Amino acid sequence: MSAILSADDLNDFISPGVACIKPVETLPLQKPADTVNSYEVTTEDKLPAEPPPPAHITLTDCLACSGCVTSAEAVLISLQSHSEVLHALDSAPCASQQRQRGSSCTNDDPEVSHGLPREAEKVFVASVSPQVRASLAATYGTTEQEAEWMVEQLLSGPYGLRTGGKYGNDFSWIIDTNAMRELGLVLGAEEVLASSDSLAATTSLQAEGAATIQPKKPILTSACPGWICYAEKTHPHVLPHLSRLKSPQALTGTLVKTILSQTLNVDPSQIWHLAIMPCFDKKLEASREELTDSYWRPSSSPKPLTPVRDVDCVITARELLMLAETRSISFPGLPRQPLARSSRTPFPDPKLDIFLFPHLQSPPSRRKPQLPAAGSSGGYLYHILRTQQCLHPGSVIRSTRGRNADVIEYTLSLHDEVLFRAARYYGFRNIQNLVRKLKPARQSRMPGGKMVGARKPASKSEMDYAYVEVMACPGGCTNGGGQIKVEDVGALQGVRSGQGQKEWLARVDEAYYSMEDDGSAGEEAARDAEGEAPVNSVDENDMVNGISISYVKGILAHWAALTGLDEKKLVYTSYRKVESDVGKEKGRETERVIELAGKIGGGW
Repeated sequence: MSAILSADDLNDFISPGVACIKPVETLPLQKPADTVNSYEVTTEDKLPAEPPPPAHITLTDCLACSGCVTSAEAVLISLQSHSEVLHALDSAPCASQQRQRGSSCTNDDPEVSHGLPREAEKVFVASVSPQVRASLAATYGTTEQEAEWMVEQLLSGPYGLRTGGKYGNDFSWIIDTNAMRELGLVLGAEEVLASSDSLAATTSLQAEGAATIQPKKPILTSACPGWICYAEKTHPHVLPHLSRLKSPQALTGTLVKTILSQTLNVDPSQIWHLAIMPCFDKKLEASREELTDSYWRPSSSPKPLTPVRDVDCVITARELLMLAETRSISFPGLPRQPLARSSRTPFPDPKLDIFLFPHLQSPPSRRKPQLPAAGSSGGYLYHILRTQQCLHPGSVIRSTRGRNADVIEYTLSLHDEVLFRAARYYGFRNIQNLVRKLKPARQSRMPGGKMVGARKPASKSEMDYAYVEVMACPGGCTNGGGQIKVEDVGALQGVRSGQGQKEWLARVDEAYYSMEDDGSAGEEAARDAEGEAPVNSVDENDMVNGISISYVKGILAHWAALTGLDEKKLVYTSYRKVESDVGKEKGRETERVIELAGKIGGGW
């Protein structure tokens, strides 16, 4: 990443306008006069006024947020890195309960480990996105399956992280976020079916982003944190349209903290969850106050002084390679084969173990591979279209390209009658056009004045969207800012890369859409690809896009029953308007931001 902004020169917003610039307080370099002591400190008011030089900024400086990232968030991002992972692994030994279940950590005394009480021990869990595995597969010329095995070998294998460190710790479970993505797809389709303009119109301004409020049409995806940050700070009028569902990263974090704290009888603070994601913005998502135990912890349970994050740390594909390098581990040299099943620690709940790790069961099975039509960002829109198609037998899905490849409109038609309209908007240039169309008009203050503030009315088709899949990165999540770039490939492989960025992204996408069968799992994987659920036999009418609706909803009900928590607290979140402090009384800015950055709950 680029250099993090200094904590000595802070404003809540880097810039109050849409233009993305360096902090406005940055001063131009001055050539000292011959008579000036080079060791003398010169205050700002003594510097001669000169036009500042042109600002230079990268996407990682602004986090894809057009001048709206706070300095507190910059500090929060700097606190999440591969160094933080190693620090956490060396901070405490593995929990004794895990050793009793056959974890790699060993100790004879179940109550004391390395001279520390049980309360000081931790459980280490990791979750990995499919886009990260695709980036690694394209980099080292492997299949997506082999890339998954290499990650597992690094995080939990005998030649991985456990070979070093103070306690020789590793990760007890490595979860594929595709599992919780399936839950998000099913609930997202239900959210669209339940959407109602009349219900949303009664929403008060204070509750426009609340988790309990049904979003307005068109419903906009909320899985991209860069897009959410942009909406909260610059376009609050779109908040009533945002889907209330948590992202797969957040859902996985909530499941890990709620289930393990309950089944292992440990405090959520003793569970350390690492997420490996394709973009840096996911670090900001992990820092949101709404994604902590304070939002789901039972009221009868004593609340800690500091909220516990559902996701403790986020690193990207490139940072994963830095993690291996720091421990002097050759990532491409790791075994490209699965870990021995004899050393596997089953997830504490058998039903969730089957759901989260179908490929490790007997017999094994794999989830349905992603189709190119679903896109590289989770397939939210595609699943909703398929759900609508199942509700209208004989209907046809048609797509129309917009002004560029990242804008596509979809229609569901039956006998030439359009039943459902949706769209895909990727990249901030296209997102800006979308939010302008959603901006409401306001009445002029002049007597007899017309409505102002709204752009030219959008076409009927644009106004009739029921759902829009919005992602900040052009091309989708496989092109995330934390992915391995084409210029990095040559250095990693030790050869000169002659590929262009477009060709490189095509390779990553190809790896993302591929899913190899693994020998004994061939028959099960083939049936899965034809639409059969990973486990249990189900009615064909229950299958949508290869996912059993009743099975996934049964998992959610089981999750809620096991923890005694309301389903809505587990899967929904909220959003709120964030106002700039630029131009307001400064006061103790440095101390205020350091305090925010130190809060586990985040600085939003």
